[in-house]
Amino acid sequence: MLRICCVVGARPNFVKIAPILRAFEQACRPDIAVKLVHTGQHYDPGLSDLFFTDLEIRSPDLHLGVGSGTHGEQTARVLSAAERMFLTERPDLVLVVGDVNSTLASALAAAKLLIPVAHVEAGLRSRDRTMPEELNRIVTDNLSDLCFTHCLEASENLLREGVEPERIWFVGNVMIDSLLRYRSNARRPEGLDGLPLTERAYAVLTLHRPSNVDQREDALTVLRAIEPVLAEMPIVFPMHPRSRTKFEQHGLGGMISGLGRLHLTDPLGYLGFLYLMDHARLVMTDSGGIQEETTVLGVPCLTLRTSTERPITIRQGTNRLVGLDRDAIAVALDDVLADRWPRGQIPSLWDGQTAGRIASVILDDWASTLESR
Repeated sequence: MLRICCVVGARPNFVKIAPILRAFEQACRPDIAVKLVHTGQHYDPGLSDLFFTDLEIRSPDLHLGVGSGTHGEQTARVLSAAERMFLTERPDLVLVVGDVNSTLASALAAAKLLIPVAHVEAGLRSRDRTMPEELNRIVTDNLSDLCFTHCLEASENLLREGVEPERIWFVGNVMIDSLLRYRSNARRPEGLDGLPLTERAYAVLTLHRPSNVDQREDALTVLRAIEPVLAEMPIVFPMHPRSRTKFEQHGLGGMISGLGRLHLTDPLGYLGFLYLMDHARLVMTDSGGIQEETTVLGVPCLTLRTSTERPITIRQGTNRLVGLDRDAIAVALDDVLADRWPRGQIPSLWDGQTAGRIASVILDDWASTLESR
């Protein structure tokens, strides 16, 4: 029996793990046992429960309940809880996805117990070590026995860092598996009926990076930077709970209320947010995954950062880095309105079949190698 623990902790993880669990189930292999472990890093219903429902993910077999905290506190709690859980479960492989604190801590706990680690979405690099996610990626990749990459550039990053070629598997983008599966099911979110969501006549905004919301001056800069867009169209802003707390602490509620075309909503489930993106004129974000999703949807994306770990979305997709530069945003907006935005193309293996390739590598190639040792 091959025992596999799939560990998730935050909203982006759920989008990636759903097709992987489905691929393991479709393999119909009686000799494997797959358990889903939720660390509890994201515990707000809008960031967890809604996604489990929309993505048809089964209830976790184990829930570690670590909750929020500073990066150090949260990582330490996941590390301690995951170690205890692995000692009890004794998995043959721990599969982690993405780059959140749960990813790093679970990989470290497994590696210290000499349990092989598989990392889905390996090799992404922004070259910006001020981003906590960048540090998580680098360490997790170095701990992993199987590095599943979503583009050839990510594989090349790993090779340059000394990762052995036999540990690297280019399989494609598993997040796009979910997007293609559920795109036709996406519906206008409930509770937004009063908002002006005429197709291709509104923008979507998401913010959650500490560099954009933690300091009052940065949050204020964001609000000023998006004013050129507000002059042309309404903006729908599904607000991350952490971002909402920060904006309230900064005393910016009055300014937000004064931006009459900026419409705040609670966090949306996967299907509701997918609908918003798919029908928007443009999307503004500091998220990583949204850069990829808009590339496949063909929607212009303005990334409110100065670096990205997903440069393929700029070269081949519909993404452009603008930072918090009001002038850069205004220029990009002019290009969108004048229909000068690149149409983009879908990168190789972003075809909705990535999870099947991951399952095949693990159940066939890797398992066979393990048995022969």
